[in-house]
Amino acid sequence: MDARISGGTGVVTIANVRSNLPNVRSNLQGPSSGNGRRMTSKKTRSKKGKRRKRRRNKKTKTNKTPPYLPPEAEEGNIEYKLKLVNPTQYRFEHLATQLKWRLQEGRGEAVYQIGVEDNGLLVGLSEGDMRASLKTLRRMAEKVGADITLLREREVDYDSDRNCRKIAEVLVRKVPDDQQFLDLRVAVLGNVDSGKSTLLGVLTQGELDNGRGRARLNLFRHLHEIQTGRTSSISFEILGFNSKGEVVNYSDSRTAEEICESSSKMITFIDLAGHHKYLKTTIFGLTSYCPDFAMLVVSANTGIAGTTREHLGLAMALKVPIFIVVSKVDLCAKGTVERTVRQLEHVLKLPGCNKVPMVVASPDDAVTAAQQFAQSSSITPIFTLSSVSGESLDLLKVFFNILPPLSNSKEQEELMQQLTEFQVDEIYTVPDVGTVVGGTLYSGVCREGERLVVGPTDEGRFLRLKVGSIHRNRSACRVLRAGQAATLALGNFDRSLLRKGMVMVSPKMNPTICWQFEAAIVLLFHAKTFHRGFQVTVHVGNVRQTATVECLHGKEELRTGERAVVCFRFIKHPEYLRMGAKLLFREGVTKGIGHVTSLLPDSHDQNQFHDQNQREIEK
Repeated sequence: MDARISGGTGVVTIANVRSNLPNVRSNLQGPSSGNGRRMTSKKTRSKKGKRRKRRRNKKTKTNKTPPYLPPEAEEGNIEYKLKLVNPTQYRFEHLATQLKWRLQEGRGEAVYQIGVEDNGLLVGLSEGDMRASLKTLRRMAEKVGADITLLREREVDYDSDRNCRKIAEVLVRKVPDDQQFLDLRVAVLGNVDSGKSTLLGVLTQGELDNGRGRARLNLFRHLHEIQTGRTSSISFEILGFNSKGEVVNYSDSRTAEEICESSSKMITFIDLAGHHKYLKTTIFGLTSYCPDFAMLVVSANTGIAGTTREHLGLAMALKVPIFIVVSKVDLCAKGTVERTVRQLEHVLKLPGCNKVPMVVASPDDAVTAAQQFAQSSSITPIFTLSSVSGESLDLLKVFFNILPPLSNSKEQEELMQQLTEFQVDEIYTVPDVGTVVGGTLYSGVCREGERLVVGPTDEGRFLRLKVGSIHRNRSACRVLRAGQAATLALGNFDRSLLRKGMVMVSPKMNPTICWQFEAAIVLLFHAKTFHRGFQVTVHVGNVRQTATVECLHGKEELRTGERAVVCFRFIKHPEYLRMGAKLLFREGVTKGIGHVTSLLPDSHDQNQFHDQNQREIEK
């Protein structure tokens, strides 16, 4: 019995009155029972405190503030829907059109939050309404040629008076058509022997490693790599995901062509060298292949060692978003793995990095990490896994499956409207095909049979050629769009006239070349002073050449950490550069970064080369 009498702001209960009765009795009994009085009042106070605490907890439970997501953005591939229960035909058509727009924004992917209002309030739905909403979303996806995958369901319990309500997060992905899959490039960095190639072998072959490097054998390109177990060249591996979010790789005896045909999303891994003596190859891979993301692999038993810091610094200097994989956890005790993770967290939080580490321990964490990683450059997910036992490998696959592209459809459309520009990164001679070049299409659209000009040669000229066939991810392709990597067959074009660092451009572009250029730089490290006459190896996109410092504007010399506008001059042959292109230079321990601010043609030579090129193009 707990009858209440309330008047004004106070509340008096019969229980309170009863609890005070011993005090009244003890007061009537006089001073002889002082000890009992003290004990009784102590008990009363403790009971009162407990009751007050219970009332406060109940109050805070019922008045908990409702959770919010950020308000829905008009652009982008994320859509909030409160519910999708039995829409009319007109409403259904409108919803399908909206889904088509979101898929276009996400280049074939969209995320739907069901049970969420447009302002981001997590309202939640009952079991029946959620089932009906997911059924409607599946119908919408079928209409636009897509599939849906339920990523996660969460309970919303901020109001205890209501029944259990849930919100659902759903991935909608287009079924592949005509090879127009979403392609993300991931550069794989890390110290030598950290397990980079083994991890890629496990992901792309679908079989765990035996602990002695069996999984990596298919990735090596040279005999000395197989003998030493160390990558010295740049190799490419693919991992696909179909429209339902299932992994598509070389297991079940699939070929590269079959993987491309059945994948809606493709992850292209660029396996780079970890040893310090192959650093120039690693830098070339980062600057020329334009990776969307970088995966830094750290061995759990050695921690941050060798080139790990250097690779982390390179990715940050080139503004490539980076996430970390701690491998070989099967070799270490739990305490060793935790120490390595703490070491990484400490480095990431330092003023030079200013990153927010996020350790991924569950599928829910992997979904959150993928979404936040793409939205904020400061978030750095950390995975701990084993290529031998397979521990936490599924979390990395979930992350890759959900990871959205950095550029939206509008940015890609703008690049496609520009004139064709293809960067030459690799040159091959293939029997019965002839000369083949590999690289990335920076802008425009390239088709089979298209006529382009390639250069600059050592004399600064551009030569005409015709594109034969196009192969993308080892399968034939008719059209290449901006941002995509491919190999182009050039028939009987003389291979000796080609070199890495050239560009193939539209004749309408009227390409210009330069011997000298100016760049705004920051000197990251130099043992002494950086001055006029100093020679460095310059990396600008796919260009890699030694250049001499001609002058420093406003300064005689530079020291570590200082900035300046510097004029560089190539020493071997002219190059094709773009204004604003990122620049990285090195020489021994000297390192610096910056961007190209202006191109300085040699007036006499430039006019001569320009006239020759114009005549060559007009032929």
